[in-house]
This record gives sequence, C-alpha cells and structure tokens, in this order.
Amino acid sequence: MNRNVSKEALVLSVKATAQDNRSVCLLTKDGIEWATLFGGPKSKLRGAVSPWNRGVAYVYKNEEKQSSKITDFDVKKYHPTFRENLFKSFAAALAGEIVSKSKCAGSPGQCFVLLNGFLDGMDLLGEEEARLGLLRFLWRYMDLLGVRPQTQSCSRCQKGFSSSNYSESALELNPGGKRLTLYSPAENSFVCQDCFSPQEKGIRLSESALFYLTISGGTDSAELAAARKARLSQNDFGQLKAFLYELVESALGIKLKTLESGKGIL
Repeated sequence: MNRNVSKEALVLSVKATAQDNRSVCLLTKDGIEWATLFGGPKSKLRGAVSPWNRGVAYVYKNEEKQSSKITDFDVKKYHPTFRENLFKSFAAALAGEIVSKSKCAGSPGQCFVLLNGFLDGMDLLGEEEARLGLLRFLWRYMDLLGVRPQTQSCSRCQKGFSSSNYSESALELNPGGKRLTLYSPAENSFVCQDCFSPQEKGIRLSESALFYLTISGGTDSAELAAARKARLSQNDFGQLKAFLYELVESALGIKLKTLESGKGIL
C-alpha cells in the first residue's frame, strides 16, 4: 500500500547517502522517523530540509518496500543563530543526540514540545543565557526519563534544604551558597552536609546550585520565570554542568559523542 502523509516535524539530522541523496531523521509527536530526501545540491527542498528546521513534512510511504520519501517540507520555524554561534550549534546537537539515543524517553509528544521549546528559546538568547538554558533542558529531560532525583530534602534525614525557602533572587544574593550537598549515584539522591562524610564519594553541589535545579524543574509560571531570571556564580555553573553531563550519560548508559567532540565548547 502506498500513501501520502503529512505531519509536524523537526529535522534532527541530515546525512549523505549514495547517489547524492540524503537520509533524514525527523522528530514528530509520534516519535523518530527516517525518510529519504532526493535532489541535488541546488534543490529548493534540500535547502528547506536542514537540521533544526521545523515545519510540516509531506512524506510518501511505500509499505511494500518499507521506504519513506520526503516530497515537500513547509518550514514554519528556522533557527538562524545556530549557524552564527558555535555553542548553540553544539548544544542543539547534544539535545538531538540525547533525544534520539533515548528514543524520546518513551514520551514522543512531550519530548517534541520540550525539545522545540529549548531550541526556540535558545535562538532568542545570548550565549550566556543559552548556556543556562541547556542546563535547564537537561534537568527537565531527566524528569522525562524518570530518573531525576528530588531536590527538596535530604534523602537520609529528610530535613529540607535551606535553599528551598529562598526567594527567586536567592542565587544573586547568595552565590555559591553556604553549605554543600552530596549527590549519591548509588542512591540517586541528594544528601545534606550533616549526613555525608568528607571521604564519601559523589558529586558536591552548593545549596544555591541545588536551588537552581529546584526552580528549573518547576512547572508553574512563577518558577519558570524565576529560573529564567536567576544567575549562577561561575563555580555553581561549573558544578551543575559537570553533574548534569554525568547524570545524562549515566541515565542513557553511553558516552555521548557530542560531549566528546564539543569539549571546550559545551
């Protein structure tokens, strides 16, 4: 059976194949799909089907041959700053690799919204804000994967972390925090300074860094606004970046190629 279908799609990657064709990886609300793109380098369609473009994909499917061909692509959203900024280009590639390797975390509809929100937001931001945006995306994706640890209280004594009572300007008023927390990989949880020993292995984050994760994982408008306005100290940012990169690779059980190739950039 042959049929034509159309659906909203985001182009994740485009790879060259034989005879100057292209193999295209699309993210839709139904999941990840592959299709072939025909046409030479001067093809208008080939220009439209570029990584991180989002729009309506028109695909001709041949069920007998188990093949799909892109016949048209109506672009609704470009991300021009990705071509001008190396960090944004690598950050988008990292997000795309995480999505494809995790198979949309088993929730393609939510994944489609989350990834597109991240890409659209990053396109509007300067590099410094985009770097914080990547941290928030990784943290929210951990929730989609179902492996995000809770940040409100110590997993051992159940005492609430003091940062949870901070105002939205806490990160500016108290950069670095006064106390440390320990992330225990074995327990996939955070432990307060009173409950872990100096020799205990794990990743140490300041309470203000932990608070940033708390508001970044929020769902109401006030928390989302606070996360966008908050600023991290250089030390807190470095801690969170190392923690989230390790957490996502541990969750996927692989080493991410984009993190390797993007060393010094991401």
